Amino acid sequence: MLLYRFLLTLLAPVFAALLLLRRLKKRENRSDLGERLGRVKPLSGDATILWLHGASNGELTSARELIEALLRRNPRLRIHITANTVTGRDMARSWRLPRVTASLAPLDFRACLHLFLARIRPDAFLLLEGDLWPNRFAMAAARGLPVAMVSARISAGSFKKWCRLGGLAAQMIRAVTLLSAQDAASEARFRALGLPEAVLLPRLTLKSSVLMPPPGADQLAPFQSVFDRAETLLAASTHAGEEEQVLAAFQAARATRPNLRLILAPRHVPRSDEVAALLAASGLRYRRRSTGDLPDADCAVYLADTMGEMALWYALAGQCFVGGSLVDKGGHTPFEPAQFDCAILHGPFLSNFAEPFDALAQARGALAVADAEALGTALATLDGPTRAHLTRAARTALALDETGGMTDLLEQLEAALPLG
Repeated sequence: MLLYRFLLTLLAPVFAALLLLRRLKKRENRSDLGERLGRVKPLSGDATILWLHGASNGELTSARELIEALLRRNPRLRIHITANTVTGRDMARSWRLPRVTASLAPLDFRACLHLFLARIRPDAFLLLEGDLWPNRFAMAAARGLPVAMVSARISAGSFKKWCRLGGLAAQMIRAVTLLSAQDAASEARFRALGLPEAVLLPRLTLKSSVLMPPPGADQLAPFQSVFDRAETLLAASTHAGEEEQVLAAFQAARATRPNLRLILAPRHVPRSDEVAALLAASGLRYRRRSTGDLPDADCAVYLADTMGEMALWYALAGQCFVGGSLVDKGGHTPFEPAQFDCAILHGPFLSNFAEPFDALAQARGALAVADAEALGTALATLDGPTRAHLTRAARTALALDETGGMTDLLEQLEAALPLG
């Protein structure tokens, strides 16, 4: 830990320069930069305060049900949410939940964390998934704060990196007082890093328990005359190097299914100009959500380059390609398309959700493709009965119709953390 802090001190000027470049590139304002340095609005009052951290939109969206349940069950509880991204922070603020505040996460420098902790004065720290920063853990533990990890995940690659850091990883993990892993592989990796078995809770994937509110009829109305659900493909959360493959597969499939349309939703909205350039080069007629364009009868592709509208796109599409799986990004959630009864297609890179995708494979609840050519063939031959079978099997494999895990988690958190 001392070496880690020493290296951070040496690199402080580099981090400062990067922050300034980030502010210019992403148009972050002075208050955003201040939040990253720990300058958040102090919390006042006599409430119990929980610091809850999620890296970005996906983690926080999956935890919204948990957050609202904690607030309902604990009237004196206040929750301060931190996120690494401006979009994640702004989404949490847009919920307008009572007794909830949000800011950008402080950098893992002791000075930034000291200022942040002094202003927030949390009674416990709850981390979603696996955004691991040693000083956060160490300083929370030094203040006597319980440190809980929920839906905790660590990939094979991250595990190897932490193993090379040896004592630093062990000291960080020793600060954890409660951990509910997302899957068996992550649980085993945390145990190998030194997590005591006594702090383990039953495994739970928050993304399996979250239910996205369906879009209203007024939201659907402008699109339903154009998008026939049976003939609409959603490419959800795509990455660089993946959109080209999806477009090639889509064009190939249209030779067999000429009425097929594509809703293309990039994972990172700042890449939308880059994706729009690909669409322009493809020759496909497209419209763009961020500019206010609505699709028309001649529109083959709709570029869904906005935040917070994924439920709308799922509701419009009868089949969904899960992004991050044709390029090595570990794949994104299968739970959301399954909730909306979208037939699921995916590539070979699935490490982020290995167990759910294994369950889908065993139940034949998704179509696995190796590349763009295979995706095009799968789309061309995906008929109504096959889609219906895939959606039924996915719902069963992912246990979307079962409840109970969230209640157990709430009771265990309340027993271990000072939330009253």
